[in-house]
Amino acid sequence: MTEQRVIDMVASGLFTIILSAAPPLLMGLAVGLIVAIFQTVTSIQEQTLAFVPKIVAVLVALVIFGPFIIGNITQYFREIVISLPELIVPF
Repeated sequence: MTEQRVIDMVASGLFTIILSAAPPLLMGLAVGLIVAIFQTVTSIQEQTLAFVPKIVAVLVALVIFGPFIIGNITQYFREIVISLPELIVPF
């Protein structure tokens, strides 16, 4: 196994993590921004108003993008398992 192969595997893993985490994080960010603007405009400073919509948005994003996330993770796992014979160095 070469150094370039290790770098490619790590880069692919990091890209998979970013791609899998992006939908719920972006949904939470968008809802948090909307709630913050709403709180600023109405001068409501209720703490639960900031957290509950974000939690709901992240859960909805997980339900909507769940198959996409699981597909990405499964594909990366398949690539790792398929490349196992070349990763094992005989002693």
